[in-house]
Amino acid sequence: MEIRQCENTNPIKLALGQGVRRLHVSAAFNAKAKVSMSRFEPSNYVSYEKLNENVNIVRKRLNRPLTLSEKIVYGHLDDPVGQDIARGHTYLRLRPDRVAMQDATAQMAMLQFISSGLPCVAVPSTIHCDHLIEAQIGGAKDLARAKDINAEVYNFLASAGAKYGVGFWKPGSGIIHQIILENYAYPGVLLIGTDSHTPNGGGLGSICIGVGGADAVDVMAGIPWELKCPKVIGVKLTGKLSGWTSPKDVILKVAGILTVKGGTGAIVEYHGPGVDSISCTGMATICNMGAEIGATTSVFPYNHRMKTYLEKTGRGDIASLADHYADLLVPDPGCEYDSIVEINLDELKPHINGPFTPDLAHPMADIGATAAKNGWPLEVKVGLIGSCTNSSYEDMGRSASVAKQALDKGLKCKAAFTITPGSEQIRATIERDGYSKILGDVGGMVLANACGPCIGQWDRRDVKKGEKNTIVTSYNRNFTARNDANPATHAFVASPEIVTALAIAGTLDFNPEVDYLTAANGEKFKLEPPSADELPKLDFDPGQDTYQHPPAEGGSKLRVDVSPTSTRLQLLEPFDKWAGGDLEDLQVLIKVKGKCTTDHISAAGPWLKFRGHLDNISNNMLIGAVNIENDGINKIKNQLTGEYGGVPDVARHYKANGLSWVVVGDDNYGEGSSREHAALEPRHLGGRCIIVKSFARIHETNLKKQGMLPLTFQIPADYDKIRPDDKISIKGLANFTPGKPLSAVVKHSDGSKDDFQLNHTFNETQIEWFQAGSALNRMKELQ
Repeated sequence: MEIRQCENTNPIKLALGQGVRRLHVSAAFNAKAKVSMSRFEPSNYVSYEKLNENVNIVRKRLNRPLTLSEKIVYGHLDDPVGQDIARGHTYLRLRPDRVAMQDATAQMAMLQFISSGLPCVAVPSTIHCDHLIEAQIGGAKDLARAKDINAEVYNFLASAGAKYGVGFWKPGSGIIHQIILENYAYPGVLLIGTDSHTPNGGGLGSICIGVGGADAVDVMAGIPWELKCPKVIGVKLTGKLSGWTSPKDVILKVAGILTVKGGTGAIVEYHGPGVDSISCTGMATICNMGAEIGATTSVFPYNHRMKTYLEKTGRGDIASLADHYADLLVPDPGCEYDSIVEINLDELKPHINGPFTPDLAHPMADIGATAAKNGWPLEVKVGLIGSCTNSSYEDMGRSASVAKQALDKGLKCKAAFTITPGSEQIRATIERDGYSKILGDVGGMVLANACGPCIGQWDRRDVKKGEKNTIVTSYNRNFTARNDANPATHAFVASPEIVTALAIAGTLDFNPEVDYLTAANGEKFKLEPPSADELPKLDFDPGQDTYQHPPAEGGSKLRVDVSPTSTRLQLLEPFDKWAGGDLEDLQVLIKVKGKCTTDHISAAGPWLKFRGHLDNISNNMLIGAVNIENDGINKIKNQLTGEYGGVPDVARHYKANGLSWVVVGDDNYGEGSSREHAALEPRHLGGRCIIVKSFARIHETNLKKQGMLPLTFQIPADYDKIRPDDKISIKGLANFTPGKPLSAVVKHSDGSKDDFQLNHTFNETQIEWFQAGSALNRMKELQ
């Protein structure tokens, strides 16, 4: 901040005072202006001055109070003076402060960045190795095996990071979102991450948004990043959390209210007096799982809980600066939300959500009867705590509090029990403070600091595939087969302390608020509500140093090699440009029935190893989607041969024969992960268009980035007119303009036709991506 010498009427001079006091306070102001964004990037500074300047410009233009999310988003506008701003309508051009990538998505992001031809990233960026570590027999051995199996990928990411100026968090560091919370998130920052649970950082007053790798490449290339101006949903919290009710129950309740698509196109902004009863990491849990309601992101206002967390994680200087700009980091009085949800925390009860979808919410008091009614297995086979959603020091402490009560009564878990620390810092600290021993003594196995079973990286062997069973987790998603690749597994989501209690009891119909356990001596007893410190009394134990700095001298002389015979990595070839005419006679590849998440479109689990090799991973394209013709999975009719085959195989056959194709889908198509492979694979195998009732935000953008046409039925019932053997022509592309629908001509095999309108959300820049063949192609045209 610059303090100018001027007349006494200058308000800054009046505030600073005269003489010695003025010099002292002025020095303090200047010192505050040079606060580093993180200890890993000492020359990149927090810039609240610029944020404040932009917010004042926009507030004056709009002539109204701003919500917190508006302040942070509009405060990062590329052109705050000229940008057209209309919530839910216009596209904003933004300048994010930083980029974060997890290892499964970083491979494709870095391959795309290499293709751009640029020498170095334009903003601070990091890679985090957390997705490729399979849970099998325990943390240390699983980590060692992962380092061996994935050596080629880790070496590629480490060398690419060094060459292009990207920080590299080695395998074993922890889960990307926990690392961001501990080191990079701070109130008012705008961060994009190539993972759908990037919103975790909202617990620290950040706007953190999940994106595909191509979006990350834009930001790393210094190009303004586009986001449709979000609506703002307000969640007003009153009362106070207590007893068995936890922060997780807030988002489980919200998911039940808003459903998996209720937050689409909106930022969820929590506010009200109840906020102060939630820890910083608890707020992060709520924001993290906001991805399950389709929200662009979620955020909490700056408060003393965030300040304490910043100080405890070695960032007291950022906390002091945030205190100075506190009014900037909370909503303006009188600001208006597009809709409001109110939750009284005094009345909120523990919840458990599932199975098969994260918005099927049940109070714990009801789950037993509901499960019995629906035929869900009551025996809990496995309880799993941790993940990016719930692996904080407080989470582990509250779980250990429950476990200690059982141990004191001579009990251990009836179910198998696993613990996933969120970071090396959490692992080392809970080990030092005795939590790990308690959780181990009650029957738990501590897994590696990684995503593990939450994303399907779980070598589960206690049940056979197809065997109906129940698991309970403190994770965020419970889509069919997500955790263990078994479609008969009924996965339920709850808080870590509830999961721990259920693992001890061994049955889903145990409500710890009212039900009794039987001690080893036959005595009946109730578990007391858990209690634990929000943060360690001692400082965090950082554990092992797992961070690789980019070389100070730059990476221009370094090489990044990709073997042409590798099965894990493959350099990218540009997609073909639009030919200039309408898309004629696209063959319907598959008409998808019901829910189709990115797990259905591009499965994770064992397929993660191919995330850097587009051709190999394309062999999983849509293998989980349900074909409406026969209710089959990965079984569609090849219209050229008349035979049935797997979806990727038929797509490859069509492509080899010059036949482009289209996918037809249902509501909220592409829900779930940010994985852009779900968009890359259809493009690679000859797809041109995806026509659905509605899209999830990230997937729709990812499709646009790769030169695909994501279109929606203007009349949703037109979905019913399409038959699995139809050919569809997309008309109007010569006059493709924002806001103007395209039309479809559907030719049926009996010679009849149907015509209908298709909507799109393309703006002018995105139409240029389509015409160039991809956003990356367009970037290279503009260089």
